[in-house]
Amino acid sequence: MAEPMDVDNEGPSTSKRTLTRSISVPFQPPKDLTVGYIYSTEMTSHFDPRGHQEAPERITRIWQAIVNEKYNTKMQWLPIRPVTKAEALLVHSQNTWDLIEAFQYMSEQQVVDSEAYYDQLSLYVMAGTTRAARLSCGGVIEACVAVARGRLKKVFAICRPPGHHAEPDQSMGFCFFNNVAVAARVVQKLTPIKRILILDWDVHHGNGTQRAFNDDPSVLYISIHRYDGGTFYPCGEFGSMASCGEGAGLGFSVNIPWPEKGMGDADYIHAFQRIVMPIAMEFAPELVIISAGFDAADGDELGECKVSPTGYAHMTHMLSGLAGGHLVVALEGGYNVDATTNSALAVTKVILGEAPDPLPPMRASETATETIYLVAKEQSKHWKCIDTKGCEPREEVESISFSIPEILKAHREHYLYTNFQMMQVPLLSVLENPFTGQVMCTRDLFENKTLIVLAHEFGNLRLELESSATCDLNLERSYLIDFTKELMRWINSEGHALLDVNLFPKPFAAQNTKRSHKKTGRYDEGTALLIYLWDNFIHLSGAQNIIFIGHGPACQPVMELIDARCSFFSAIFTWLLLTRFPVVNSITKRVKAVIQVVGNGKVPVTPKKSDELRSWYGKCSYVLLPSNHYIFGPESNHSWKKHGMLCPVEESQPVKIIMRGLPGIQDFIKAQLAKRS
Repeated sequence: MAEPMDVDNEGPSTSKRTLTRSISVPFQPPKDLTVGYIYSTEMTSHFDPRGHQEAPERITRIWQAIVNEKYNTKMQWLPIRPVTKAEALLVHSQNTWDLIEAFQYMSEQQVVDSEAYYDQLSLYVMAGTTRAARLSCGGVIEACVAVARGRLKKVFAICRPPGHHAEPDQSMGFCFFNNVAVAARVVQKLTPIKRILILDWDVHHGNGTQRAFNDDPSVLYISIHRYDGGTFYPCGEFGSMASCGEGAGLGFSVNIPWPEKGMGDADYIHAFQRIVMPIAMEFAPELVIISAGFDAADGDELGECKVSPTGYAHMTHMLSGLAGGHLVVALEGGYNVDATTNSALAVTKVILGEAPDPLPPMRASETATETIYLVAKEQSKHWKCIDTKGCEPREEVESISFSIPEILKAHREHYLYTNFQMMQVPLLSVLENPFTGQVMCTRDLFENKTLIVLAHEFGNLRLELESSATCDLNLERSYLIDFTKELMRWINSEGHALLDVNLFPKPFAAQNTKRSHKKTGRYDEGTALLIYLWDNFIHLSGAQNIIFIGHGPACQPVMELIDARCSFFSAIFTWLLLTRFPVVNSITKRVKAVIQVVGNGKVPVTPKKSDELRSWYGKCSYVLLPSNHYIFGPESNHSWKKHGMLCPVEESQPVKIIMRGLPGIQDFIKAQLAKRS
């Protein structure tokens, strides 16, 4: 398919070209589309006959791939036009403009004579350079203005030559006009949008873009690039992590300088999660521009890094969540044509609304984590959102480190032993890893007439924030709420045995707590643990009065235990157990109370195996609910009638419900024990 027509409104000399090219305008999608593109083969008029990495195929191949996938039919074409002098001078000097304008008048001999001079600037020039450079810059302007004015949500500017190395007073590094810098200034001048984020993931530092906004707090410039101690192009200390802007713009330049080649998806995603996205969200841009160089792509010999198309897609997806989705992707570098094309196509899919392909399990390299930690230390001087401690590499201390839940569980184990002389219950190897130290019992488990089984999940961490805007934690004022303390004191004072079961698996355990037994054919870890405890400890104990107390998400495993063991014994081995083992219906004969403390979530199901079981449950059930629970509302299906005694509490959080409802729990247990005795 042919490329779109070009429009140049700056002189009559182009009218004939415009007219003759009008027949090559491709199918135009409906005007109500929200994604657009910029492209023209006139930008291929800049080329080096000797051969060069920055070749026309960089954009023609991207365009052809988009056409092959028919993505162009889902995108709105934006007419391209050259940058004007007034626009260029918003960033560049008069001398820079004059030099670029002069290229179009150079003879072949002048081009040859100037090669040595421009080689030292990493440039090549020819008569077609002027037109291509002005169209490339003008195309990015049109893309940004269209998004800033609300005509489109997202635009991909498939433009060359690139621009991010072009400084206000000097073209360099394959770049002539700084496309994104000029476009940002035009947007600020012509639209209400003033706060702009430029994210530069080109493998080279965008020295020109940072230079244009180095003292300007209205533009946040973030660059992820190879630095190699200042020896990687464009070289020098300007792209170091300590280069953070100056004057009013101090802190609004963020450099993430990789110290070596070979950085990949895990490293870039780590940089996004720890540095890019937190700072971007605190800055809250009104427009996001990606300086999308694909020379960090796997296979690019200049960049020598390993970012995949999927990695670029995920970074685009994260940036799409900023600025209300207002995003411009402007092509910069990328010199392996296949890698650049595939990466650009992956980005196009994302801006069209498709989800990025999944990434495999990854872990950032030691080099990346150390770099991000150092960047975090530097940027924490300017941004409240940066958590330096959270970025600290753990490889060297991981074997001797402990997570906060592990520390708190160890503390609770010590508390139960010290205050109630409770011991660990031995577990099977399959349960030991996720639940070791989380099942404790009093010493009289097998002798006491009354046993209370308290099933719960991890206590509530009450975290105090220093600032609600940045979510920084004030650790000195944070604490753990353990609602079980008062309940356990009461159980101990009454002389009952206690089995305390924390159903929250350790962080490294495989969790499946949200899947039901009916859907998976197997129980989750919490239910499996309770069944194991029933079969090997509770059922074999001497307790004739067993009380179950389930709190929050632990209510469901308690009910699944009752359902599993009642149906197991009655449906399969009833005849055997009646004749040889007096344990049939052990739950219904020995369990005197089932207490559930739930929040605003769904109330666990009631037993459904038999009328006898439902009748038993109705007589020993006690459920504490917030008074505004849906079960009390007009839309309720009256399922509450199956639960026996319901106690509404004027609280909404389970931790507060049990604190307010503790006297009622105590009275219910006493009444059940007295009635059954």
